[in-house]
Amino acid sequence: MPLGQRIRELRKEKKMTQEELGRILGVSKVSISGYENDTRQPDNEALVKLSKYFNVTIDYLLGRNSTPKWANKQDVFDLKKFLEDNDGSFTFGGDDLTEDEKEKLKIAMTQIFWDRHKHN
Repeated sequence: MPLGQRIRELRKEKKMTQEELGRILGVSKVSISGYENDTRQPDNEALVKLSKYFNVTIDYLLGRNSTPKWANKQDVFDLKKFLEDNDGSFTFGGDDLTEDEKEKLKIAMTQIFWDRHKHN
C-alpha cells in the first residue's frame, strides 16, 4: 500500500480533516493532499510526526511492514502459518513461479489475510 493511502486511512480512522492533520504536522492542507495523492513526499520531520501521532512505525508508513497496527502477536503468527502452509502451492499452469512472482503473491495474500481478518 502506498504511503499516501496509509496516511489517508490513518487520518480517516481518527475522523480528521486534511486541514486538522496539517495543523498537527505544521504544514498546509495542500501538503496533506499531496501526501495522500502521492504527488508530494513528507520530509523526515513530517514522517516522524506522523509516526508519533498515529502510533505507528515509520516502516509501517513507508510500506516496509504491512502488519496493521491493531494486529497482535497471535495475528502475526496466524499470518506466518497461513503463508507457510500455502508456500508449496505457488505454481501457475503446473510450473513453479519465479522468486519475484512468489514475493508478489505473498504480498497479495498478506493483504487479503489482513482484510479478511479485520472483518472477522
